[in-house]
Amino acid sequence: MQTTYEVIDKQNHKLVKSWTRGVSFDENAIKQVLNMASLPFIHSHIAIMPDVHLGKGATIGSVIPTIGAIVPAAVGVDLGCGMMAVKTSLTANDLPDSLSNLRHEIEKNVPHGRSANYQHGRDKGSWNNLPEDVMQAWLPLDVSFNYLCEKHPFLKNTNNKQHLGTLGTGNHFIEVCLDENQAVWVMLHSGSRGVGNKIGSEFIERAKKDMERWFIHLPDKDLAYIPENSQHFRDYVEAVGWAQGFAKVNREVMMQRTLTAMQTILKKPFTAHLEAVNCHHNYINKEHHFGSDVWVTRKGAVSANAGEMGIIPGSMGAKSFIVRGLGNLDSFCSCSHGAGRVMSRTEAIKKVSMDEHIAATAGVECRKDKSVIDETPSAYKDIDKVMAAQSDLVEIVHTLKQVVCVKG
Repeated sequence: MQTTYEVIDKQNHKLVKSWTRGVSFDENAIKQVLNMASLPFIHSHIAIMPDVHLGKGATIGSVIPTIGAIVPAAVGVDLGCGMMAVKTSLTANDLPDSLSNLRHEIEKNVPHGRSANYQHGRDKGSWNNLPEDVMQAWLPLDVSFNYLCEKHPFLKNTNNKQHLGTLGTGNHFIEVCLDENQAVWVMLHSGSRGVGNKIGSEFIERAKKDMERWFIHLPDKDLAYIPENSQHFRDYVEAVGWAQGFAKVNREVMMQRTLTAMQTILKKPFTAHLEAVNCHHNYINKEHHFGSDVWVTRKGAVSANAGEMGIIPGSMGAKSFIVRGLGNLDSFCSCSHGAGRVMSRTEAIKKVSMDEHIAATAGVECRKDKSVIDETPSAYKDIDKVMAAQSDLVEIVHTLKQVVCVKG
């Protein structure tokens, strides 16, 4: 198959291979990528996915292989953020004409959003009293968490088990979708919530302080790194590994609670099975590429080994895709994690009217108010163009269109 990537080659930088034909790759994002490519411990090259857009320190939609160091800000603070999808035995004919009750039942079963002033009360996006299923899901995480708290006391007062099985805010969502054969799917997107954020933020700051102490000057202070074989490195990898495990369990709990909500409303018995991997898209992993064992940071990118199933969602009014990886070595066997933003949240709020948002989400049972304007479809790239740009990374197995979308 003919390659679809383009090469950015600049003196004193590692190569950049970008799958961005036909999609936007703005100058600020390119500059940020080149900053990453100037780091001395990049292995072979950096791979850029078609959903690429500006991030903090490192560009979202990038695959960064390193030897001897990790950049915590490249991994980010929503450690283990990712997707999960199940296919049910239901079809479109089994759904009621009005899906409002279904959406509200899902919202009742899964805490979502965030209370603005929850310091003076409970955050609506967390649990007050942990349900039994959440307590049981927490148990396998508990021993390791207590061990981490002994090493890192800053973790003790985080939202940890109170956030297990909760959605969060921003681009996190729960959707009920129909595929090309009118089969009903459930798909959701979330990560490691408050505790993962705290771990990520803490080690980003530690890396920055190390750079200052060692008089290391970087093109962007958010590219501060942690050298391998240091205690900080071992602590970071250990804590991130736990957070990635939390994120996976978080999605599993939400999925089961969503299916329970559907059983309550629809009445008709149905089965559901995992069709696509419960996959991270903000994470680190030790892998072998181009002759070396390397740390791969996928910041807004999904593993796409040959035959590996994955999920590439569109926006809240667009199509999503269940995909099968093609194992493209140049991309470090990766693909995009979604459509990718073309407007910042602030820009979308300013530019997109309520009428435009309502029209863009026609046929979807979802919130249609000003608080979700920043997630409106026009804030994202055209998902069909994103898929076309990575035709040598994945093949499409199913095309999904949401009929219900729950946002935080």
